Amino acid sequence: MLKANKDEIKDWKQVNWKSVEKKVYKLQKRIYRASFRDDFIAVRRLQKTLINSFSAKLLAVRKISQDNQGKKTAGIDGIKSLSPKERLKLTKNLVIDGKSKPTRRVWIPKPSKKEKRPLGIPTMFDRAKQSLIKLALEPEWEAKMESNSYGFRPGRSVHDAIEAIFVSIKNMPKYVLDADISKCFDKIDHNKLLRKINTFPKVNKQIKSWLKSGVIDNNIFEETTSGTPQGGVISPLLANIALHGMIENITKAFPQLNKNSRETWFHKKGTQFNPPNVVRYADDFVIFHNDIRVISKCKEMVSIWLKEIGLELKPEKTSITHTKKGFNFLGFHIKQYEDKHRKQVFVTLIKPSDKAIKKHYQRLAEKINSLKTAPQKVLIANLNPIINGWCNYYSTVVSAQTFKKLDFMLWKKLMSWALSRSKKGKRKAVSKYWREKNGRKWNFSTEQGHTLRLHSNTDITRYIKVKGDKSIFDGDWKYWGSRKGSHPTVPSRVTKLLKKQKGKCNHCGLTFLADDLIEVDHIIPKSQGGRDVFKNLQLLHRHCHDHKTAIDISSRTCVHDKD
Repeated sequence: MLKANKDEIKDWKQVNWKSVEKKVYKLQKRIYRASFRDDFIAVRRLQKTLINSFSAKLLAVRKISQDNQGKKTAGIDGIKSLSPKERLKLTKNLVIDGKSKPTRRVWIPKPSKKEKRPLGIPTMFDRAKQSLIKLALEPEWEAKMESNSYGFRPGRSVHDAIEAIFVSIKNMPKYVLDADISKCFDKIDHNKLLRKINTFPKVNKQIKSWLKSGVIDNNIFEETTSGTPQGGVISPLLANIALHGMIENITKAFPQLNKNSRETWFHKKGTQFNPPNVVRYADDFVIFHNDIRVISKCKEMVSIWLKEIGLELKPEKTSITHTKKGFNFLGFHIKQYEDKHRKQVFVTLIKPSDKAIKKHYQRLAEKINSLKTAPQKVLIANLNPIINGWCNYYSTVVSAQTFKKLDFMLWKKLMSWALSRSKKGKRKAVSKYWREKNGRKWNFSTEQGHTLRLHSNTDITRYIKVKGDKSIFDGDWKYWGSRKGSHPTVPSRVTKLLKKQKGKCNHCGLTFLADDLIEVDHIIPKSQGGRDVFKNLQLLHRHCHDHKTAIDISSRTCVHDKD
């Protein structure tokens, strides 16, 4: 493979991705360290070097054309995907020119609501430019971001935010401000955001162009005077930059005071005062303190601070409550209970919220109803991924009773499904669709061994929160590699393979980072007689998997040609 040289590379398959990633990461790490020590001259110089680097352009195009998650949606250019030849052409033509095209408006339904969320889908060329600028800006801001900010950040997740809440309130009950920002992505003040980013003119002009590019909805052009469109590669980072400083603002207003510190309206001399704890996940945040007056003042301060950047709190989703009464956050229900045996000792229990349970069951029920005439094997194949994903998400909290409850609810639904297909009554339906396995009688399974996953088979394991000062750009490969394999959303099969491969991709040899997309590959493809067994499996980056599959197909074609 050739190194990343614009003139030498004639084919996308020739790119030495290991060399590309190392070169880009080395620059990102230097940007992170320069930003950490407030050396802004070095930050700007290194960012310019990265943006002009052909390696960074290759990586930016790969991220939006191969490593993209979810469905492929076209912008106003109508392009959904790129061929290898088109990827290389886009890379060679990629320049930060300060221009952009309008985004295409796509409306997606909000969960359990009639209203829809607007997305703005950029063109493929704009996505590549956004990806390139994100590569340069993200390490700078990762060095600045507040430690209790978790949404839209590499290496951080919902589970980190929930664990941060547990740490904040585990010792004593507190009042809590549970808040949500109204239409965060739609109302951010452009001028305030650009001043906050404070980058060099070329990038500033390009970001301003995206913010002001407008949207096309049903062939009608609409101007964008505020906000950053959801759907853009760089939008989550811009939203995080806009909200950066909110936690620091509260901490400065309520500093830690010891017994000898001056007396204030919120601190009595001779006592210890701890600042409010703030945990933010994107536009959702909670503030904890044992003094309701402090919480009320925090609400007032946050409202004023948000107003300065064009935002406001959502009244119907913002309330002051107490941890003993409980509150919901990111699909979890957090509540404190007084210990019956020890006075003034409180136990914090975090469980799946009632809304999350109801939504999950409805999804399972809808899937069963839609497959009334399908074979049992097909029904099991459709239900298992839903159950796996949901159970993994809630496997770090007190979910055992919830899992048992869902198993019983699902059993009743499946019994109705079975009876609707059997004319000979309940006994015949049970004997046909339920079998004894591993000492358990009621297993919804086929004669061939296809078995429905039980919620209650999920092990509850404590999640370890990310260290507050850690970043994927700090170069600590050992730390980030170990976290990748221990995350609750990572399937057990992937965890075992990560351990076997020592956290590295078997194709390119690079260590998997926290935000890398990993896929399970059959070493010997099934089409060539490979079996679906552990020793024939390996983990690859998504782009490495694409490359390996292309090689497999090519070699198979060559064999057929010889024959």
